[in-house]
Amino acid sequence: MTPTETVTQATQHLEPLISDLGLILMTAGIAVLLFRKLKQPLVLGYLIAGFMAGNHFDFFPSVKDIKSVEVWAEIGVIFLLFSLGLEFSFKKLMKVGGTASITATTQILTMICIGFLVGQWMDWSKMDSIFLGVILSISSTTIILKTFDELGVKAQKFAGIVIGSLIVQDIVAILMMVLLSTIAVSQQFSGMELMQSVLKLIFFLTIWFVGGIFFIPTLLKKAKHLLTDEMLLIISLALCLMMVGLAANVGFSPALGAFIMGSIIAETTQAEHIEHLVKPVKDLFGAVFFVSVGMLIDPHTLYTHTFPVVILTFVTIFGQSISSTIGALLSGQPLKQSVQTGMSLSQIGEFSFIIASLGMTLHVTSGFLYPIVVAVSAVTTFTTPFMVKFSTPFSDYLSKKLPRRWIKKIERYSANAQAIKSVSNWQILINSYLTQLIVLSVIIFAVILLSSKYILPLTDDFKFGNALGALITLIAVSPFLWALSLRRFAANEVSILMEERKYQGPIVMMFLFRLVLSVFFIGFLLNIFFSPAIALIVLVASLVVYFIFQKRLNAQYHKIETHFLTNLNDREITKVKRNRSSLSPWDEHMAFFDIAPASNLAGKTLEELQIREQLGINIASIKRGEFMINIPKGNERLFPGDEICVIGTDIQVKEFKTYLDQHEMDAPDAFTEPEIVLRQIELKNESYIGKSIRESKLREKTSGLIVGIEKKGKRILNPESNVILDKDDILWIVGDKKLLADLVRN
Repeated sequence: MTPTETVTQATQHLEPLISDLGLILMTAGIAVLLFRKLKQPLVLGYLIAGFMAGNHFDFFPSVKDIKSVEVWAEIGVIFLLFSLGLEFSFKKLMKVGGTASITATTQILTMICIGFLVGQWMDWSKMDSIFLGVILSISSTTIILKTFDELGVKAQKFAGIVIGSLIVQDIVAILMMVLLSTIAVSQQFSGMELMQSVLKLIFFLTIWFVGGIFFIPTLLKKAKHLLTDEMLLIISLALCLMMVGLAANVGFSPALGAFIMGSIIAETTQAEHIEHLVKPVKDLFGAVFFVSVGMLIDPHTLYTHTFPVVILTFVTIFGQSISSTIGALLSGQPLKQSVQTGMSLSQIGEFSFIIASLGMTLHVTSGFLYPIVVAVSAVTTFTTPFMVKFSTPFSDYLSKKLPRRWIKKIERYSANAQAIKSVSNWQILINSYLTQLIVLSVIIFAVILLSSKYILPLTDDFKFGNALGALITLIAVSPFLWALSLRRFAANEVSILMEERKYQGPIVMMFLFRLVLSVFFIGFLLNIFFSPAIALIVLVASLVVYFIFQKRLNAQYHKIETHFLTNLNDREITKVKRNRSSLSPWDEHMAFFDIAPASNLAGKTLEELQIREQLGINIASIKRGEFMINIPKGNERLFPGDEICVIGTDIQVKEFKTYLDQHEMDAPDAFTEPEIVLRQIELKNESYIGKSIRESKLREKTSGLIVGIEKKGKRILNPESNVILDKDDILWIVGDKKLLADLVRN
């Protein structure tokens, strides 16, 4: 075959691939522009674009190679969940608290039951009904977050509950995907198989998370000075796909691997940067995924199954709303926040598509389920903004119409639930004990399994190979064995509880169980390399050596643990350090605006404008070309093209923007890093104590402005110059970075 023929054949092979991708992206682009104009969720636009580009719509060019689109869609799912993992942190689950957990759990359990019963009522198969219940139980993170952004309600209290519930839902969805795969393969509810799947999931999640946190942040930190944006993007995607391969090899879905790697990288200091780099890739393949979902919308199927679509749409909207509202009420939230939470979670989205795709891939669900799910998702996506908008007036309506005694009971229950904040010493002890026991046992068991798989086969050709292999493995697990058997846990709680007689017995039994478990692991390891008789002798010798070197093992384990905890908390530590120099007092923050050429404020002095007096806003700097004026005085004038940096709360900044708009001023699309900082300083210097702000000369010494003071827990914003400074006052000063640093040192 000549080179020309080879090129021609390759071109013919690529032509449908390229033309199909071009068609998909073109229709998606048009849909995005149209739905952006209509202020509707973009996901709905992608679904309609997919329908138009699919084979079921005859009045528009259609995609030729569906198989290639399916491959792109699978890649889209991987990058969607990788990006979701980047926004998610395992530690976030601990912070969402009981409110989000109770709300999400109530919603999920209720909707699974309702979905299954509705499926059976419509004479669907048992497997279709099971998948339907799970599909209807998961709300859409993408749609809700997008809606919150567009409606500007992300800062409201109920939004925090909703986002926390979504985190819990996403974790449960990952677990249910694993369980559904098990059920689909066995075609029956086997309690033992489900338990094995859960234990297998816990085992691999623990290993991946602990190993990932131990190595990956260190790798990224060490190579930080070598990594360009291009290299960081490539390494991040490579880590994602590597974990996808690992998950697939052990029998989990590729989406789980992508989610896990994203959540591991989310703990690194470069998480935000990586999330920014990955976003275009996620947007591209995510668009292809949602468009491919739209291609599966078959008008004939929808016409045939109009009744199920209508029924399931109402079940989703009302079932999700009511179950989530009840869950929020059970968690102790007031009626208003509960209703707002419930009505915000009244849709299905990306995870529902993924779970429906799983059923099709495993060939256990009927062909009509997927297009029905897509149709229900499209309708509920459209209704979500309206549900969020009307949640507040509807909650007010309920407050007026419900019997007064019901309202009082809800308020009393909410107040009592909010008051229950303390956790008993016994609960703290149990949590610490179980966490340590599970994590260390998983690590030890994993090392032993790896040794039996990779080291044991290499020892057959050596005279003392088994002894050497056992020794290497024992050395590897010895720090973890020491921690499992002897490391103290919840020391303060243990000392308090040991004073009570009823707790002494259980605590001693917990300690003995750890010792027995450690001995079991050592025996299990030795039994792999030796016969039982020899293993018993070596076990006794190992225990003697183990206790002789326990101080060294203690030091080695603490070194490993410190490295792990440093990596785990590095992002928060870095953020705290950064905030020490840039953190705004309470909810104040910096914002940047440009003076428009036609502004009628131009030429006026700050004293004439009285901005601080009218709006409570502090002007921190004025940038005029290459010239920067930090902490401008009252006689400083504003000129066209000036970039001003202001400090205020969200409400104040919003009012200031309105003030600017009224005077024909435009906000800039981007802003630059300021040369000044906002710093928190605790007053210790005796030379300032007892003086007023004016007498202290702090403004002159820092070229700055005191924008806030905290006195014995009382907060004062924009304090007057005659306020007296006391010892241990916390001052918030915006000023020159170097001068503020000198003030702190002195």
